Amino acid sequence: MSDLEIAQRAILKPIIKLAEERLGIGEDHLDAYGRFKAKLSLEYIETLKERPSGKLILVTAISPTPAGEGKTTTTVGLGDALNRLDRKTMICLREPALGPCFGVKGGAAGGGYAQVMPMEDINLHFTGDFHAVSAAHNLLAAMIDNHFYQGNALDLELRKIHWKRVMDMNDRALRDIMVAMGGMPNGYPRQDGFDIIAASEVMAILCLSNSVRELRERLGNILVGCTRSEKAPIFARDLNAHGAMAALLKDAIRPNLVQTLENNPVFIHGGPFANIAHGCNTVIATRTALKLADLVVTEAGFGADLGAEKFIDIKCRKAGLQPDAVVLVATVRALKFHGGVAVQELTRENPTALESGFVNLERHLNNLKHQFGLPTVVAINHFTSDSAAEIDLLKQKVAALGAKAIVCKHWAEGGQGAEELGHEVLRMLAEDLNEFRFLYDEHAPLWDKIKTVATRIYGAADITADIKARQQLAQLSEEYSHFPVCIAKTQSSFSADPELKGAPSGHILPIREVRPAHGAEFVVAVCGNIMTMPGLPKVAAAERITIDDQGIISGLF
Repeated sequence: MSDLEIAQRAILKPIIKLAEERLGIGEDHLDAYGRFKAKLSLEYIETLKERPSGKLILVTAISPTPAGEGKTTTTVGLGDALNRLDRKTMICLREPALGPCFGVKGGAAGGGYAQVMPMEDINLHFTGDFHAVSAAHNLLAAMIDNHFYQGNALDLELRKIHWKRVMDMNDRALRDIMVAMGGMPNGYPRQDGFDIIAASEVMAILCLSNSVRELRERLGNILVGCTRSEKAPIFARDLNAHGAMAALLKDAIRPNLVQTLENNPVFIHGGPFANIAHGCNTVIATRTALKLADLVVTEAGFGADLGAEKFIDIKCRKAGLQPDAVVLVATVRALKFHGGVAVQELTRENPTALESGFVNLERHLNNLKHQFGLPTVVAINHFTSDSAAEIDLLKQKVAALGAKAIVCKHWAEGGQGAEELGHEVLRMLAEDLNEFRFLYDEHAPLWDKIKTVATRIYGAADITADIKARQQLAQLSEEYSHFPVCIAKTQSSFSADPELKGAPSGHILPIREVRPAHGAEFVVAVCGNIMTMPGLPKVAAAERITIDDQGIISGLF
Protein backbone atom coordinates (compact mmCIF):
# COMPACT_ATOMS: atom_id res chain seq x y z
CA MET A 1 0.00 0.00 0.00
CA SER A 2 1.02 3.61 -0.45
CA ASP A 3 1.80 5.81 2.55
CA LEU A 4 -1.61 7.46 2.18
CA GLU A 5 -3.45 4.13 1.99
CA ILE A 6 -1.68 2.94 5.13
CA ALA A 7 -2.60 6.20 6.87
CA GLN A 8 -6.25 5.96 5.82
CA ARG A 9 -6.50 2.47 7.35
CA ALA A 10 -4.91 3.46 10.67
CA ILE A 11 -6.71 2.84 13.94
CA LEU A 12 -6.14 5.92 16.07
CA LYS A 13 -6.89 6.69 19.69
CA PRO A 14 -8.86 9.84 20.53
CA ILE A 15 -6.16 12.39 21.30
CA ILE A 16 -7.70 13.41 24.65
CA LYS A 17 -7.63 9.77 25.81
CA LEU A 18 -4.08 9.24 24.55
CA ALA A 19 -2.84 12.37 26.35
CA GLU A 20 -4.30 11.15 29.63
CA GLU A 21 -3.07 7.57 29.31
CA ARG A 22 0.43 8.23 27.97
CA LEU A 23 1.36 11.67 29.31
CA GLY A 24 -0.94 12.23 32.30
CA ILE A 25 -2.39 15.38 30.73
CA GLY A 26 -6.00 16.06 31.67
CA GLU A 27 -8.71 17.16 29.24
CA ASP A 28 -8.83 20.63 30.79
CA HIS A 29 -5.34 21.39 29.44
CA LEU A 30 -6.11 20.50 25.82
CA ASP A 31 -8.14 22.09 23.05
CA ALA A 32 -9.13 19.41 20.56
CA TYR A 33 -9.13 20.08 16.83
CA GLY A 34 -11.40 17.20 15.89
CA ARG A 35 -10.80 13.78 17.47
CA PHE A 36 -7.13 13.21 16.70
CA LYS A 37 -5.22 16.46 17.17
CA ALA A 38 -5.10 18.99 19.98
CA LYS A 39 -3.23 22.00 21.29
CA LEU A 40 -1.66 21.99 24.74
CA SER A 41 -2.25 24.95 27.05
CA LEU A 42 0.62 27.25 28.01
CA GLU A 43 -0.66 27.26 31.59
CA TYR A 44 -0.07 23.52 31.83
CA ILE A 45 3.39 23.87 30.33
CA GLU A 46 4.24 26.36 33.10
CA THR A 47 3.54 23.66 35.72
CA LEU A 48 6.26 21.42 34.25
CA LYS A 49 9.23 23.72 34.91
CA GLU A 50 10.47 21.96 38.03
CA ARG A 51 10.40 18.50 36.49
CA PRO A 52 13.74 16.98 35.43
CA SER A 53 14.45 16.93 31.71
CA GLY A 54 14.85 13.78 29.66
CA LYS A 55 17.52 12.98 27.08
CA LEU A 56 17.47 14.58 23.63
CA ILE A 57 18.20 12.49 20.51
CA LEU A 58 18.77 14.34 17.24
CA VAL A 59 18.03 12.67 13.90
CA THR A 60 19.80 14.15 10.90
CA ALA A 61 20.91 12.87 7.49
CA ILE A 62 23.37 12.89 4.63
CA SER A 63 22.90 15.49 1.87
CA PRO A 64 19.43 14.97 0.32
CA THR A 65 19.02 13.34 -3.09
CA PRO A 66 16.09 12.54 -5.41
CA ALA A 67 16.43 8.95 -4.16
CA GLY A 68 15.18 9.97 -0.73
CA GLU A 69 16.74 9.40 2.69
CA GLY A 70 13.75 9.04 5.03
CA LYS A 71 14.82 11.24 7.94
CA THR A 72 11.30 11.86 9.27
CA THR A 73 10.39 8.22 8.74
CA THR A 74 13.45 7.21 10.78
CA THR A 75 12.60 9.71 13.51
CA VAL A 76 9.14 8.20 13.83
CA GLY A 77 10.41 4.62 13.59
CA LEU A 78 13.02 5.24 16.30
CA GLY A 79 10.47 6.88 18.58
CA ASP A 80 8.14 3.90 18.18
CA ALA A 81 11.04 1.49 18.74
CA LEU A 82 12.12 3.17 21.98
CA ASN A 83 8.54 3.00 23.26
CA ARG A 84 8.50 -0.70 22.38
CA LEU A 85 11.67 -1.01 24.50
CA ASP A 86 9.70 0.39 27.48
CA ARG A 87 11.30 3.82 27.42
CA LYS A 88 8.81 6.67 27.75
CA THR A 89 9.55 8.52 24.52
CA MET A 90 8.10 11.50 22.70
CA ILE A 91 8.77 12.66 19.14
CA CYS A 92 9.11 16.31 18.11
CA LEU A 93 8.76 17.25 14.44
CA ARG A 94 8.28 20.31 12.27
CA GLU A 95 5.00 21.03 10.51
CA PRO A 96 5.03 20.44 6.74
CA ALA A 97 4.59 23.40 4.38
CA LEU A 98 1.98 23.38 1.62
CA GLY A 99 4.42 24.69 -1.01
CA PRO A 100 6.68 21.61 -1.03
CA CYS A 101 3.67 19.32 -0.52
CA PHE A 102 2.25 20.47 -3.87
CA GLY A 103 5.67 20.96 -5.46
CA VAL A 104 8.58 18.50 -5.40
CA LYS A 105 9.22 17.37 -1.85
CA GLY A 106 5.80 16.03 -0.95
CA GLY A 107 4.53 15.75 2.61
CA ALA A 108 6.50 15.34 5.81
CA ALA A 109 4.75 13.01 8.21
CA GLY A 110 6.98 9.96 7.75
CA GLY A 111 6.19 7.00 5.53
CA GLY A 112 5.12 3.38 5.38
CA TYR A 113 4.43 2.03 8.87
CA ALA A 114 6.43 4.82 10.52
CA GLN A 115 4.03 7.73 10.12
CA VAL A 116 2.43 10.43 12.22
CA MET A 117 -1.35 10.69 12.13
CA PRO A 118 -3.68 12.18 10.93
CA MET A 119 -1.38 12.32 7.90
CA GLU A 120 -3.74 14.21 5.58
CA ASP A 121 -4.52 16.92 8.12
CA ILE A 122 -0.86 17.36 9.05
CA ASN A 123 0.18 17.79 5.42
CA LEU A 124 -2.64 20.17 4.56
CA HIS A 125 -4.04 22.85 6.91
CA PHE A 126 -3.43 21.04 10.23
CA THR A 127 -4.33 23.41 13.12
CA GLY A 128 -3.81 26.61 11.13
CA ASP A 129 -0.39 27.58 12.51
CA PHE A 130 1.04 28.40 9.07
CA HIS A 131 -1.97 30.56 8.26
CA ALA A 132 -1.53 32.42 11.53
CA VAL A 133 2.14 33.09 10.75
CA SER A 134 1.15 34.31 7.28
CA ALA A 135 -1.49 36.65 8.73
CA ALA A 136 0.91 38.09 11.32
CA HIS A 137 3.68 38.59 8.77
CA ASN A 138 1.44 40.19 6.18
CA LEU A 139 -0.24 42.42 8.76
CA LEU A 140 3.14 44.04 9.35
CA ALA A 141 3.63 44.42 5.59
CA ALA A 142 0.23 46.12 5.29
CA MET A 143 0.99 48.44 8.22
CA ILE A 144 4.31 49.47 6.65
CA ASP A 145 2.63 50.48 3.39
CA ASN A 146 -0.21 52.15 5.27
CA HIS A 147 2.34 54.18 7.22
CA PHE A 148 3.62 55.66 3.96
CA TYR A 149 0.10 56.31 2.72
CA GLN A 150 -0.85 58.12 5.95
CA GLY A 151 2.07 60.56 5.78
CA ASN A 152 5.18 58.63 6.93
CA ALA A 153 5.52 60.22 10.37
CA LEU A 154 8.56 58.02 11.13
CA ASP A 155 10.41 59.28 8.02
CA LEU A 156 10.83 55.67 6.81
CA GLU A 157 13.02 55.28 3.72
CA LEU A 158 10.87 53.74 0.97
CA ARG A 159 13.83 52.09 -0.80
CA LYS A 160 15.20 50.46 2.38
CA ILE A 161 12.24 48.34 3.44
CA HIS A 162 13.48 44.97 4.77
CA TRP A 163 10.05 43.32 4.97
CA LYS A 164 8.55 41.30 2.13
CA ARG A 165 5.22 39.48 2.10
CA VAL A 166 4.76 35.70 2.44
CA MET A 167 2.48 32.90 1.30
CA ASP A 168 2.49 29.12 1.76
CA MET A 169 2.76 28.16 -1.89
CA ASN A 170 5.63 27.89 -4.36
CA ASP A 171 5.12 30.73 -6.86
CA ARG A 172 8.23 32.05 -8.63
CA ALA A 173 6.20 34.85 -10.31
CA LEU A 174 5.93 36.59 -6.92
CA ARG A 175 9.64 36.71 -6.10
CA ASP A 176 10.11 40.24 -7.43
CA ILE A 177 7.05 42.41 -8.06
CA MET A 178 5.77 46.01 -7.97
CA VAL A 179 3.04 46.92 -5.50
CA ALA A 180 0.65 49.88 -5.15
CA MET A 181 0.22 50.38 -8.88
CA GLY A 182 -2.78 52.33 -10.16
CA GLY A 183 -2.31 55.77 -8.66
CA MET A 184 -2.29 57.42 -5.24
CA PRO A 185 -5.48 55.78 -3.89
CA ASN A 186 -3.49 52.52 -3.85
CA GLY A 187 -0.46 53.88 -1.98
CA TYR A 188 3.15 54.49 -2.98
CA PRO A 189 4.47 52.23 -5.76
CA ARG A 190 7.57 50.30 -4.78
CA GLN A 191 9.48 47.12 -5.54
CA ASP A 192 8.45 44.23 -3.32
CA GLY A 193 8.24 40.44 -3.35
CA PHE A 194 7.05 37.30 -1.59
CA ASP A 195 8.94 34.68 0.40
CA ILE A 196 7.49 31.32 1.39
CA ILE A 197 6.12 31.22 4.95
CA ALA A 198 8.83 28.82 6.11
CA ALA A 199 11.37 31.59 5.39
CA SER A 200 9.47 34.21 7.41
CA GLU A 201 11.19 35.75 10.40
CA VAL A 202 7.83 35.46 12.17
CA MET A 203 8.10 31.66 11.78
CA ALA A 204 11.63 31.75 13.21
CA ILE A 205 10.48 33.91 16.11
CA LEU A 206 7.56 31.57 16.85
CA CYS A 207 9.96 28.62 16.91
CA LEU A 208 12.46 30.30 19.24
CA SER A 209 10.05 31.89 21.75
CA ASN A 210 9.36 30.38 25.18
CA SER A 211 6.29 32.45 26.10
CA VAL A 212 3.74 34.92 24.78
CA ARG A 213 5.74 37.73 26.39
CA GLU A 214 8.94 36.71 24.61
CA LEU A 215 7.00 36.22 21.37
CA ARG A 216 5.57 39.75 21.58
CA GLU A 217 8.95 41.29 22.41
CA ARG A 218 10.72 39.48 19.56
CA LEU A 219 8.00 40.54 17.11
CA GLY A 220 8.48 44.13 18.26
CA ASN A 221 12.21 43.79 17.53
CA ILE A 222 11.69 42.96 13.84
CA LEU A 223 13.71 45.41 11.75
CA VAL A 224 11.54 46.84 8.97
CA GLY A 225 13.78 49.61 7.60
CA CYS A 226 15.51 52.85 8.47
CA THR A 227 14.81 56.60 8.45
CA ARG A 228 15.61 58.73 5.41
CA SER A 229 17.46 61.44 7.30
CA GLU A 230 19.63 59.70 9.91
CA LYS A 231 19.45 56.08 8.70
CA ALA A 232 18.21 55.14 12.17
CA PRO A 233 16.56 51.70 12.46
CA ILE A 234 12.78 51.39 12.47
CA PHE A 235 11.26 48.36 14.19
CA ALA A 236 7.82 46.73 14.18
CA ARG A 237 7.22 48.17 17.64
CA ASP A 238 7.66 51.69 16.22
CA LEU A 239 4.63 50.96 14.02
CA ASN A 240 2.73 49.49 17.00
CA ALA A 241 2.32 46.29 15.01
CA HIS A 242 3.75 43.72 17.41
CA GLY A 243 0.77 43.48 19.77
CA ALA A 244 -1.68 42.60 17.01
CA MET A 245 0.85 40.22 15.43
CA ALA A 246 1.21 38.40 18.74
CA ALA A 247 -2.57 38.25 19.10
CA LEU A 248 -2.79 36.48 15.75
CA LEU A 249 -0.29 33.91 17.04
CA LYS A 250 -1.93 33.27 20.43
CA ASP A 251 -2.92 29.72 19.48
CA ALA A 252 -0.06 29.06 17.08
CA ILE A 253 2.46 29.24 19.95
CA ARG A 254 0.78 26.26 21.67
CA PRO A 255 2.27 22.84 20.74
CA ASN A 256 0.18 20.46 18.59
CA LEU A 257 -0.25 16.95 19.99
CA VAL A 258 -0.82 14.04 17.59
CA GLN A 259 0.23 10.35 17.47
CA THR A 260 2.11 7.77 15.45
CA LEU A 261 0.55 4.73 13.78
CA GLU A 262 1.56 2.85 16.96
CA ASN A 263 -0.31 5.39 19.11
CA ASN A 264 2.76 7.07 20.58
CA PRO A 265 2.58 10.81 21.38
CA VAL A 266 4.12 13.39 19.03
CA PHE A 267 4.46 17.16 19.08
CA ILE A 268 4.40 18.69 15.59
CA HIS A 269 4.99 22.40 15.93
CA GLY A 270 6.59 25.13 13.81
CA GLY A 271 8.02 24.78 10.33
CA PRO A 272 11.07 26.77 9.19
CA PHE A 273 13.00 25.37 6.22
CA ALA A 274 16.56 24.26 6.92
CA ASN A 275 18.10 25.55 3.70
CA ILE A 276 16.66 29.08 3.93
CA ALA A 277 15.90 29.22 7.66
CA HIS A 278 17.00 27.31 10.78
CA GLY A 279 15.03 24.11 10.17
CA CYS A 280 13.88 23.03 13.65
CA ASN A 281 10.58 22.55 15.44
CA THR A 282 9.73 24.98 18.24
CA VAL A 283 11.77 25.40 21.38
CA ILE A 284 8.59 25.32 23.46
CA ALA A 285 7.57 21.91 22.05
CA THR A 286 11.03 20.39 22.54
CA ARG A 287 11.41 21.67 26.09
CA THR A 288 7.89 20.54 27.01
CA ALA A 289 8.51 17.07 25.58
CA LEU A 290 11.72 16.81 27.63
CA LYS A 291 9.62 17.36 30.76
CA LEU A 292 6.97 14.83 29.76
CA ALA A 293 9.19 11.94 28.63
CA ASP A 294 12.45 10.20 29.47
CA LEU A 295 13.62 10.38 25.85
CA VAL A 296 12.79 12.87 23.10
CA VAL A 297 13.54 12.14 19.45
CA THR A 298 13.64 15.20 17.21
CA GLU A 299 14.91 15.96 13.73
CA ALA A 300 16.74 18.77 11.97
CA GLY A 301 15.92 19.53 8.35
CA PHE A 302 17.84 18.34 5.28
CA GLY A 303 21.47 17.23 5.68
CA ALA A 304 23.58 17.61 8.82
CA ASP A 305 25.54 20.47 7.21
CA LEU A 306 22.37 22.57 7.34
CA GLY A 307 19.83 21.18 9.79
CA ALA A 308 22.13 19.80 12.47
CA GLU A 309 24.51 22.78 12.37
CA LYS A 310 21.64 25.24 12.77
CA PHE A 311 19.93 23.06 15.37
CA ILE A 312 23.10 23.25 17.43
CA ASP A 313 24.42 26.75 16.74
CA ILE A 314 21.05 28.53 16.71
CA LYS A 315 18.36 26.53 18.52
CA CYS A 316 20.49 24.88 21.20
CA ARG A 317 22.49 28.05 21.77
CA LYS A 318 19.34 30.15 22.19
CA ALA A 319 17.35 27.62 24.22
CA GLY A 320 20.05 26.19 26.47
CA LEU A 321 19.59 22.71 24.98
CA GLN A 322 22.08 20.09 23.87
CA PRO A 323 21.61 16.75 22.10
CA ASP A 324 22.77 13.66 23.97
CA ALA A 325 23.11 11.44 20.90
CA VAL A 326 22.74 11.71 17.12
CA VAL A 327 21.33 9.39 14.47
CA LEU A 328 22.69 10.01 10.96
CA VAL A 329 20.31 8.63 8.32
CA ALA A 330 21.62 7.32 5.01
CA THR A 331 20.44 5.02 2.24
CA VAL A 332 22.42 2.86 -0.13
CA ARG A 333 20.53 4.45 -3.02
CA ALA A 334 21.39 8.00 -1.98
CA LEU A 335 25.06 7.20 -1.53
CA LYS A 336 25.18 5.64 -5.00
CA PHE A 337 23.62 8.86 -6.32
CA HIS A 338 26.43 10.82 -4.65
CA GLY A 339 28.77 8.37 -6.36
CA GLY A 340 27.52 9.42 -9.78
CA VAL A 341 24.74 6.94 -10.55
CA ALA A 342 21.64 8.24 -12.37
CA VAL A 343 18.33 8.04 -10.49
CA GLN A 344 16.90 5.39 -12.82
CA GLU A 345 19.92 3.13 -12.18
CA LEU A 346 19.95 3.27 -8.37
CA THR A 347 18.22 -0.08 -7.84
CA ARG A 348 21.08 -1.94 -9.53
CA GLU A 349 23.87 -3.30 -7.35
CA ASN A 350 26.90 -1.03 -7.63
CA PRO A 351 29.42 -1.25 -4.73
CA THR A 352 31.89 0.90 -6.66
CA ALA A 353 29.47 3.82 -6.83
CA LEU A 354 28.55 3.27 -3.19
CA GLU A 355 32.19 3.53 -2.21
CA SER A 356 32.59 6.72 -4.28
CA GLY A 357 29.52 8.32 -2.72
CA PHE A 358 30.46 7.28 0.81
CA VAL A 359 32.54 10.45 1.13
CA ASN A 360 29.31 12.37 1.71
CA LEU A 361 28.38 10.26 4.72
CA GLU A 362 31.97 10.32 5.94
CA ARG A 363 32.08 14.11 6.10
CA HIS A 364 28.72 14.38 7.85
CA LEU A 365 29.75 11.72 10.37
CA ASN A 366 33.12 13.33 11.07
CA ASN A 367 31.47 16.73 11.47
CA LEU A 368 29.02 15.41 14.05
CA LYS A 369 31.64 13.45 15.98
CA HIS A 370 34.65 15.74 15.80
CA GLN A 371 33.32 19.26 15.18
CA PHE A 372 30.37 19.00 17.60
CA GLY A 373 31.65 16.19 19.86
CA LEU A 374 28.46 14.12 19.63
CA PRO A 375 28.16 10.31 19.81
CA THR A 376 26.64 9.25 16.48
CA VAL A 377 25.16 6.09 15.00
CA VAL A 378 24.40 5.61 11.29
CA ALA A 379 20.91 4.39 10.44
CA ILE A 380 20.76 2.63 7.06
CA ASN A 381 17.17 3.20 5.98
CA HIS A 382 16.53 -0.08 4.15
CA PHE A 383 15.18 -0.47 0.61
CA THR A 384 14.38 -3.84 -0.94
CA SER A 385 16.84 -3.13 -3.76
CA ASP A 386 19.78 -2.96 -1.32
CA SER A 387 22.10 -5.91 -1.86
CA ALA A 388 23.86 -7.80 0.93
CA ALA A 389 27.22 -6.84 -0.56
CA GLU A 390 26.33 -3.15 -0.51
CA ILE A 391 25.06 -3.30 3.08
CA ASP A 392 28.19 -5.13 4.25
CA LEU A 393 30.45 -2.63 2.50
CA LEU A 394 28.63 0.30 4.07
CA LYS A 395 28.85 -1.22 7.54
CA GLN A 396 32.57 -1.87 7.13
CA LYS A 397 33.31 1.68 5.99
CA VAL A 398 31.33 3.19 8.86
CA ALA A 399 33.09 0.89 11.35
CA ALA A 400 36.47 2.08 10.01
CA LEU A 401 35.42 5.60 11.11
CA GLY A 402 34.77 4.40 14.66
CA ALA A 403 30.97 4.29 14.44
CA LYS A 404 28.27 1.69 13.96
CA ALA A 405 25.84 1.35 11.04
CA ILE A 406 22.52 -0.41 11.63
CA VAL A 407 20.04 -1.57 9.01
CA CYS A 408 16.57 -0.23 9.84
CA LYS A 409 13.30 -1.57 8.40
CA HIS A 410 10.80 0.72 10.12
CA TRP A 411 9.17 1.75 6.81
CA ALA A 412 7.98 -1.84 6.31
CA GLU A 413 7.80 -3.04 9.93
CA GLY A 414 7.13 0.04 12.07
CA GLY A 415 8.88 0.38 15.42
CA GLN A 416 9.87 -3.30 15.45
CA GLY A 417 12.08 -2.66 12.42
CA ALA A 418 14.07 -0.01 14.32
CA GLU A 419 14.55 -1.82 17.64
CA GLU A 420 18.23 -2.58 16.95
CA LEU A 421 18.77 1.14 16.32
CA GLY A 422 16.93 1.86 19.57
CA HIS A 423 19.25 -0.48 21.50
CA GLU A 424 22.31 1.28 20.05
CA VAL A 425 20.95 4.71 20.97
CA LEU A 426 20.33 3.50 24.52
CA ARG A 427 23.88 2.14 24.67
CA MET A 428 25.33 5.49 23.58
CA LEU A 429 23.24 7.31 26.19
CA ALA A 430 24.33 4.88 28.92
CA GLU A 431 28.02 5.27 28.06
CA ASP A 432 27.66 9.08 28.14
CA LEU A 433 30.38 9.81 25.58
CA ASN A 434 28.98 13.25 24.84
CA GLU A 435 31.58 16.02 24.43
CA PHE A 436 29.13 18.56 23.02
CA ARG A 437 30.42 21.93 21.84
CA PHE A 438 29.29 24.74 19.59
CA LEU A 439 31.08 25.32 16.31
CA TYR A 440 32.10 28.95 16.88
CA ASP A 441 32.41 31.49 19.66
CA GLU A 442 29.34 33.63 20.20
CA HIS A 443 31.35 36.87 20.04
CA ALA A 444 33.38 36.11 16.90
CA PRO A 445 32.87 38.54 13.98
CA LEU A 446 30.04 37.61 11.59
CA TRP A 447 32.49 37.09 8.73
CA ASP A 448 34.52 34.66 10.84
CA LYS A 449 31.39 32.75 11.89
CA ILE A 450 30.32 32.25 8.27
CA LYS A 451 33.85 31.25 7.29
CA THR A 452 34.05 28.78 10.17
CA VAL A 453 30.87 27.02 9.04
CA ALA A 454 32.02 27.05 5.40
CA THR A 455 35.50 25.69 6.04
CA ARG A 456 34.91 23.29 8.93
CA ILE A 457 31.48 21.92 7.92
CA TYR A 458 31.23 22.45 4.15
CA GLY A 459 34.89 21.74 3.32
CA ALA A 460 35.26 25.12 1.58
CA ALA A 461 38.60 26.83 1.17
CA ASP A 462 37.18 30.30 1.83
CA ILE A 463 34.14 32.55 1.51
CA THR A 464 33.65 35.49 -0.81
CA ALA A 465 31.20 38.37 -1.09
CA ASP A 466 30.70 41.30 -3.44
CA ILE A 467 31.06 44.89 -2.26
CA LYS A 468 27.38 45.21 -1.32
CA ALA A 469 27.39 42.05 0.81
CA ARG A 470 30.68 43.05 2.46
CA GLN A 471 29.21 46.45 3.32
CA GLN A 472 26.14 44.73 4.78
CA LEU A 473 28.33 42.51 6.94
CA ALA A 474 30.45 45.45 8.08
CA GLN A 475 27.37 47.43 9.09
CA LEU A 476 25.71 44.50 10.83
CA SER A 477 28.87 43.56 12.71
CA GLU A 478 28.62 46.75 14.74
CA GLU A 479 25.38 45.63 16.39
CA TYR A 480 24.87 41.94 15.59
CA SER A 481 28.27 40.36 16.05
CA HIS A 482 26.96 38.33 19.02
CA PHE A 483 24.21 36.75 16.85
CA PRO A 484 24.63 33.27 15.35
CA VAL A 485 24.60 32.98 11.56
CA CYS A 486 21.97 31.16 9.50
CA ILE A 487 23.45 30.24 6.13
CA ALA A 488 20.88 29.93 3.34
CA LYS A 489 22.24 27.65 0.64
CA THR A 490 21.28 24.63 -1.43
CA GLN A 491 20.54 21.47 0.52
CA SER A 492 21.85 19.27 -2.29
CA SER A 493 25.58 19.86 -1.81
CA PHE A 494 28.20 20.87 0.72
CA SER A 495 28.88 23.73 -1.71
CA ALA A 496 26.54 26.42 -3.06
CA ASP A 497 26.32 24.49 -6.34
CA PRO A 498 23.60 21.79 -6.21
CA GLU A 499 25.36 19.81 -8.95
CA LEU A 500 28.48 19.16 -6.85
CA LYS A 501 27.69 15.81 -5.22
CA GLY A 502 29.68 13.73 -2.77
CA ALA A 503 31.97 15.82 -0.59
CA PRO A 504 33.47 18.68 -2.63
CA SER A 505 36.46 20.43 -1.06
CA GLY A 506 38.40 23.58 -1.74
CA HIS A 507 35.41 25.44 -3.17
CA ILE A 508 34.52 29.07 -2.41
CA LEU A 509 31.22 29.84 -0.71
CA PRO A 510 29.72 32.97 -2.35
CA ILE A 511 27.72 35.28 -0.08
CA ARG A 512 25.13 37.09 -2.21
CA GLU A 513 23.15 38.93 0.46
CA VAL A 514 23.08 39.40 4.24
CA ARG A 515 19.85 39.96 6.16
CA PRO A 516 19.46 40.78 9.85
CA ALA A 517 16.75 38.80 11.61
CA HIS A 518 16.69 41.18 14.57
CA GLY A 519 13.65 39.63 16.25
CA ALA A 520 14.79 36.05 15.77
CA GLU A 521 18.30 37.10 16.82
CA PHE A 522 20.37 35.63 14.02
CA VAL A 523 21.90 36.91 10.78
CA VAL A 524 20.98 35.26 7.48
CA ALA A 525 23.71 34.87 4.84
CA VAL A 526 22.17 34.04 1.45
CA CYS A 527 24.64 32.06 -0.67
CA GLY A 528 24.65 31.21 -4.36
CA ASN A 529 21.33 30.99 -6.19
CA ILE A 530 19.21 29.83 -3.27
CA MET A 531 15.66 31.21 -3.45
CA THR A 532 13.52 32.15 -0.45
CA MET A 533 10.47 31.66 -2.70
CA PRO A 534 10.74 28.27 -4.46
CA GLY A 535 9.11 27.53 -7.81
CA LEU A 536 7.08 24.56 -8.98
CA PRO A 537 8.72 21.77 -11.04
CA LYS A 538 7.72 20.84 -14.59
CA VAL A 539 5.34 18.24 -13.18
CA ALA A 540 4.11 19.42 -9.78
CA ALA A 541 2.94 17.00 -7.09
CA ALA A 542 -0.34 18.94 -7.12
CA GLU A 543 -1.19 17.38 -10.49
CA ARG A 544 -1.70 13.92 -8.96
CA ILE A 545 -3.60 15.02 -5.81
CA THR A 546 -7.38 14.89 -5.88
CA ILE A 547 -10.44 14.10 -3.78
CA ASP A 548 -13.32 11.80 -4.72
CA ASP A 549 -17.08 12.21 -4.23
CA GLN A 550 -16.86 10.60 -0.79
CA GLY A 551 -14.17 13.05 0.36
CA ILE A 552 -11.29 10.55 0.13
CA ILE A 553 -7.98 12.17 -0.86
CA SER A 554 -5.55 10.41 -3.17
CA GLY A 555 -2.09 11.27 -4.53
CA LEU A 556 -0.85 12.87 -1.30
CA PHE A 557 2.45 11.56 0.07
